[in-house]
Amino acid sequence: MNTSPEHDARMAKMTFASVYPHYVNKVERKGRTKAELHQVITWLTGFDDQKLQELISQKATFETFFGAANLNPNAHLITGAICGYRIEEIETPLTKQVRYLDKLVDELAKGRKMEKILRES
Repeated sequence: MNTSPEHDARMAKMTFASVYPHYVNKVERKGRTKAELHQVITWLTGFDDQKLQELISQKATFETFFGAANLNPNAHLITGAICGYRIEEIETPLTKQVRYLDKLVDELAKGRKMEKILRES
């Protein structure tokens, strides 16, 4: 299943700041912490807490957010389905990166062990 150009454009223009509170709520409702969420985001993007806050304050789009990220070399190990899409089948790089983040947040909320979430090669 592939994404449409409209879907990809919508993902690119969505702001990280608009989605971040939902990520926090999702993981905290399931007994995980904001610190664990930040650990997952840092693993994927290379952003520290200060840079993350900066991007939230700037209302950075996902395009800007992932444009500034130093994606983890093991990010390609994130596979599976999220929001009806198989991550490994998504061709648009930005959409794939957003879905990587969604998948990691989902795994964190489901109680998966941090060692499994932060994939090793």
